[in-house]
This record gives sequence, structure tokens and C-alpha cells, in this order.
Amino acid sequence: MNLDQKLDLVLARHAEIAAAMAGGDGADAQTYVRLAKEYAELAPVVDRIRELRKAEAALAEADVLIADAETDAEMRALAQEERAAVKEKLPALERQLLALLLPKDAADEKNAILEVRAGTGGEEAALFAADLFRMYQRYAERRGWRFEVMSISDTGLGGFKEATAEIAGKGVFARLKFESGVHRVQRVPETEASGRIHTSAATVAVLPEAEEVDVHIEEKDLRIDVYRSSGPGGQSVNTTDSAVRITHVPTGIVVAQQDEKSQHKNRAKAMKILRARLYEAERAARDAERAAARKTQVGSGDRSERIRTYNFPQGRVSDHRINLTLHKLDRVLEGEALDEIVEALIAEDQASRLAELA
Repeated sequence: MNLDQKLDLVLARHAEIAAAMAGGDGADAQTYVRLAKEYAELAPVVDRIRELRKAEAALAEADVLIADAETDAEMRALAQEERAAVKEKLPALERQLLALLLPKDAADEKNAILEVRAGTGGEEAALFAADLFRMYQRYAERRGWRFEVMSISDTGLGGFKEATAEIAGKGVFARLKFESGVHRVQRVPETEASGRIHTSAATVAVLPEAEEVDVHIEEKDLRIDVYRSSGPGGQSVNTTDSAVRITHVPTGIVVAQQDEKSQHKNRAKAMKILRARLYEAERAARDAERAAARKTQVGSGDRSERIRTYNFPQGRVSDHRINLTLHKLDRVLEGEALDEIVEALIAEDQASRLAELA
């Protein structure tokens, strides 16, 4: 099937949905909502198809006028001018249309579970993990997303051994999914008397939040342990068996939660994280074959992949996947300039997927 035939199918489907919605067709409310959603998703594609075909018609009309021996000189000159303008416009229209036709990631509109862990580097790595966690919190605030801290294991010196948050809002996972991987920092620790630059790291995982319909978990596959919470917290946190550790036996994934006073709340949070990890594992397995076949790839989301370096002495942030360097370290950590990196990563991913269609 060539591109024109695909575009005809899109137009036909859009018209079919419009007719079904207008006529009712005895559809229940749930079906109507599903059709309305599909209609809205197709609308920008249909607009671009019509714009492209209008341009192609204008090009064909100009060609006819130019080829016609009876066309006077002035009209021919206008036709040639029109043809040149349309010719210049067509490639951009085609690229935009192809981008709209790219398969959507089903998880893009989902909320996300953010996990940040200190890596190599001791306390300095923990301090950097805390910096990253706050960077995403500020970024979420700037975008009007809800950022809910689920758990934090701190070092007592301002650093985080690990921290987890739920981020909710429009297109959260689509914008944050390329943040997964190893983030490296180069800076002089406050305790370093000689001024020597240290390198340490933290790992970031961004998981699409999964609903029960996305991942079915059998109760028999779970081992649930309850125990007394440790570390800072209210009196009842430390004196009752409110902490929960859930082990998913088939995969060996373990999730522990202890920040809430209620065992029930800790279990709910742990299940939310477990569901997200299982959903992401399924997605990774499903995408592995396709990813291996790609000539270029922004990132696999592998937590062991070093993706970015934050160099404090030079005030720069470098993303190694797309060879992007910004001399805006402070603004990136404030969440203000992070969008420049996010946009570049999204654009690179889109370009690589478009190359696959070529």
C-alpha cells in the first residue's frame, strides 16, 4: 500500500466516524467517547492531508498553465512563481504529515513513576541524586503537573540514597521517558579541601504508570512481608508493623514502602510501583526486537546506559545520545532549561523513526 492509499484510508475513517457520531447508530456512551477520542486524534492528520493535497493540486494546475502554449507570458510567470512557492512548501508538509502518521507510543499519555537512586560516588552521589529529584520536581511544577513524593531514603546529610515520586499531568511520560539512564556529575565536593573534581553518578528510571487493565497481577504470584518501619518518621510509623515489602515471585521484582503510617497505604503505593515496573518490563521485551533493528536510537531506557553529564566547573550539561551541550547548568537544574534537552530528544527520536519509514 502506497502513501496515497494510506491517506485515503485515514480520510475514509475520519468520515466514517463523523457519520457514526452524527447518526448515533445506537452507540452507548462509552462507544461514543471512544469514537470522539479517535475523531479528535485523526483531526490534525486530516487537516494536514487536505493541506498537502491542496498544495499538490495547485502544483498540478501551475504545471498545466506553464505547459499550455496559449498561456500568455504574464500568466506563465505567475504560474512559475506559484509553482516554485508550492515546491518549496511541499517537503515540510510531507514531513509533518509523516510525523503525524508515526505509530503512537501507547504509554505517552500516561502518568509516570520517577525513581532516582544514588550510584557510585558515596555521599556526593547521594547529594547529586537529591539535586536530580528536585530538578524533576521543579520541572513538573513549571509544567503544571502534580508531583507526589512516594518515598525518600535520605542519608541524613542532605543526600538521597533513593527517592520515588508519582508525576501526573498531560503527556508526562511522553516528555520524560528519555530521562531513564545514568546521569553523571563532575564537581568539587564541599568537603574536598584540595579543590579536586570528583565524578559520581545517579540512576534515573521513568516508568509509565500502569492501571490494573494494563497489567494483571495474580495474588498467588505475590509474597508480602510486613515489618516495623525504620528511620525518621512519626511515633506510630516506627512502633507498628506498617512497612510492606512485596516480592513478585515470577520476576523476582521487589518493592518496599514504609513512608506511610498505614500498612494499607504502603501496600497500595508498593503495588502501584510494582505494576509500573512489570508494565515497563513488558514494554521493553516487546520493543527489543524493533529497537535492535533501528539504525539510530535516542536511548533504550536502560538504567545502565550513561546518558548525560552535568559538569559544574564548566557550567555545562551534555547529553551524549544526541551530542547536545548546553552551558546552562543552573537553569537546567532549576527545571527551567530542561525543556531544551527534552525537545531535542523528542525531535531526534521522531527523526530516527521517520528515517525508518523512508
